[in-house]
Amino acid sequence: MKNKLLAILQKIANGFLAGMLISIGGAVFLACYAKNADGSLAFSYYVGAFLFPIALLCICMKGYSLYTGKIGYVLSAHKKEDISVLLLGLLGNVLATAAFGYLCGWVFPGTMKAAAETICPAKLEQGYLFGLLRAFLCGILVYLAVDIYKNNERSVLGVLIGIPVFILSSYEHSIADMFYFAVYGVATWQSFGYICMILIGNSLGALIIPALQLIKPKKEENA
Repeated sequence: MKNKLLAILQKIANGFLAGMLISIGGAVFLACYAKNADGSLAFSYYVGAFLFPIALLCICMKGYSLYTGKIGYVLSAHKKEDISVLLLGLLGNVLATAAFGYLCGWVFPGTMKAAAETICPAKLEQGYLFGLLRAFLCGILVYLAVDIYKNNERSVLGVLIGIPVFILSSYEHSIADMFYFAVYGVATWQSFGYICMILIGNSLGALIIPALQLIKPKKEENA
């Protein structure tokens, strides 16, 4: 019983560490978030977009449990242990982004919270359908970034290019959004429903490539 509890806590801890790193990446992005007087994006915004990938890069290198990085492999690895790692890791992601998000909003009200107060209402106003599509596209990019790292001799190109692409394209990442809304400090049923929709979109996006790869032509019979 003790070993089982320890294993559960370890899985949650791995998810917590991944969520902590996403929070660090999100904090950098919020600190750099700015627009010019004419409404165009400031240079610092692009700096934040290209610094955010440090979070996923560290997660890949350390082997921590990020839901959006693991869900794409559920079709090929779906034993009880795999599902346990996925879901308990997600719990850790949620706990970390909530804790660090509220902390950052409290400590940095003039920078990070101010940015979150601009970003989060805009996310809610775009509607679930737009959010779902943007989350789907984000899921594809995160899956590819992780898969390139895992299957191409730990290549970081997928992470360093794919993650800024989804940020600059305004795609939606559920774990990062959890952090942003925690910094925002407003918890409503609307924001909860929105996060759930983004989580679904990320999952579908991460699964589309593995699912299509399962479609293989039948081997031709020898004449």
